[in-house]
Amino acid sequence: MPAMAKRERHAAILEIIREQRITSQEALREQLAERGFEVAQATLSRDIHELRLVKVPDAEGVAHYSLPEEWELTPPLQQLLPTLYLSSDGVGNLLVVKTMTGSASPVAVAIDWEEWPEIVGTIAGDDTILIILRSGKHLAEIKRRLEEIANKEG
Repeated sequence: MPAMAKRERHAAILEIIREQRITSQEALREQLAERGFEVAQATLSRDIHELRLVKVPDAEGVAHYSLPEEWELTPPLQQLLPTLYLSSDGVGNLLVVKTMTGSASPVAVAIDWEEWPEIVGTIAGDDTILIILRSGKHLAEIKRRLEEIANKEG
């Protein structure tokens, strides 16, 4: 039954953010409570991540939760890497990932979406992604993680 409750809660969250400008997790928690969903802050944070909600500014510059179409259309990394990842190699705090032609941008978006703390950001070309790491000490770990998700041994 927990999966059903989660689906219902996710549906309620999406309905709320489509109907109202929700500017904080606390405001979203309050709206969920009014609909009978009591949720912990950690659960709500996880829901926001799973639903790929992002904060975007309105005309007055006030940020609110939204579900931009470009995020909706980007499959998760676990779905992309097994078919699109070719290889990776790096030096220092830079990791270069090779993908199938035309696939670098969606893979980079999916990597960014993971919000791995070791990664500062990504830059995508057509078939190549440059991942900038916080430190060179993270290079082997991120390379291993990507290969593991892609089901490739290095």
